[in-house]
Amino acid sequence: MKKKAVVLLSGGLDSTVCMAVANSEGYELLPISFNYHQRHKRELAAAASVAQHYNVDRHLIIETNMDAIGGSALTDPKLAVPEGDTGAAEVPITYVPARNLIFLSYALGYAEVTEAERVYIGVNALDYSGYPDCRPEFIAMFQQLANYSTKATAEDGRKIIIETPLIALSKKDIVLLGDKLAAPLHLTTSCYQGQDAACGQCDSCLLRLKGFAEAGLKDPILYHTRSE
Repeated sequence: MKKKAVVLLSGGLDSTVCMAVANSEGYELLPISFNYHQRHKRELAAAASVAQHYNVDRHLIIETNMDAIGGSALTDPKLAVPEGDTGAAEVPITYVPARNLIFLSYALGYAEVTEAERVYIGVNALDYSGYPDCRPEFIAMFQQLANYSTKATAEDGRKIIIETPLIALSKKDIVLLGDKLAAPLHLTTSCYQGQDAACGQCDSCLLRLKGFAEAGLKDPILYHTRSE
C-alpha cells in the first residue's frame, strides 16, 4: 500500500512547492484546504487547480469562520491590506490569529483517520512576513502536542510527523525547488488582494517577486504592477 501524506494546500507558492516535495517523495497526496472566510476565494480556486494537476482522489476543503474572530486584514473587510514592507520588525496586520495552529489540528485529525504518516506544511522562516506560527519553535511544539493527542499515538504507537521542507529555505530557493520539481507555479496565487492579476505591491507579492528575481526566473502569473 502506498504511504500517505496530508498536505496543507492554500494555492500559494509555498504550499504548492510543498505539495511537489511530498509528491517527489512518493506519497499519496491528501490535500486539505480551508475556507476560513478570508477576504477572497481566489486562493481556494488556485488550490483546486493544483490538486487537479496532481490527479488527487480527494481534495478536502474545511470551512471555519475565522472572520468571527477578526483582527486580521485577511478576514476583516474593515482592515485594509497594506502595501508591502518586507523589512518591518513587527507582526503585520495580515497575520491571522492562530491560523496555522487551527489548520494543523484539522490536518492532524485527517491524517489519523486516513492513516497518513506525514503532514506537510509549507511554512518558511527566512523570506516570510514575520508570522509567529511559521517559526521552527512553533512546529517543534506542535509536534510534541501531536505526539500526545491522538488515538494513533496513544493506542497504536503510530507517530504522525509534521514535515516542513521549506522552513529553512529562502524564497529564491523555494522557487528553484519548485522549478526543479515541475511544480505548477503558473496555477498559484500569492496576492492578498485576490484579483485576477496580482497587485505586485502587498507583502506577499513583494516576497514572491523577490524570490523569482533572485532565482533568475520569470514569475508565470499576471501582475498589475511588478515591483522587481
